[in-house]
Amino acid sequence: LCVLKVDYDVCSNYGNWLYSAGIGNDPRDNRKFNMIKQGLDYDGSGDYVRLWVPELQGIKGADIHTPWALSSAALSQAGVTLGETYPQPVVTAPEWSRHIHQRPGGSPHPRGRRGPAQHKDRGIDFYFSRKKDA
Repeated sequence: LCVLKVDYDVCSNYGNWLYSAGIGNDPRDNRKFNMIKQGLDYDGSGDYVRLWVPELQGIKGADIHTPWALSSAALSQAGVTLGETYPQPVVTAPEWSRHIHQRPGGSPHPRGRRGPAQHKDRGIDFYFSRKKDA
């Protein structure tokens, strides 16, 4: 199997990495990449994280995006020990707090918190499925 990447753009790729790290060029003041929100929006069930971070495979659903916020009992049940089998977070940005314990798709969390806002007009269909004005 041979894979050829045809969309490689050095400037764009490095720019995106810098932006994700929070040090890129952005005209908006204090703009930061919110990893938890992105995880909930694009990997709501946590399948991608589970594929690449086997230490967290025992954590069910979207909780995989914030293992440090789980109870000791939930971590124990998943076979995760923070600081031993999986590292403690190096930093937890204040901006993340409103996304911790949210559920993808707006379904309520068992503790009564609401999930992220739904944007049904987003994604590829947003750009290609609407009828264009003549």
